[in-house]
Amino acid sequence: GTFTISNGGVFGSLMGTPIINLPQTAVLGLHAIKERAVVVNGKVEVRPMMYLALTYDHRLLDGREAVTFLVKVKEYIEDPRRMLLG
Repeated sequence: GTFTISNGGVFGSLMGTPIINLPQTAVLGLHAIKERAVVVNGKVEVRPMMYLALTYDHRLLDGREAVTFLVKVKEYIEDPRRMLLG
C-alpha cells in the first residue's frame, strides 16, 4: 500500500478527516496552525495548535500501531530535537 500526507492547512482547513483512495493504506491530514486557548499547569494560555487526522485501512493496520505512529508524529512536531536524539 501507500501512505499519503494531505496538507489542507495551506487552504485554511481547521479540521477534517482524510478519505482513503485505493491503493492507499493510510492518509495523514495536516490542518492550519491557529492560536487557541489551552490549559497549561492550571492556567489558560494561548498556544499555536494544529489538528492531525490519520485515516487508515483496519484490514492492514491495527489501531495500536496507527495511534503509536500518530503520537510519535505529534511528539516530533512539538519538539523536533526528538528526531535527532531519539
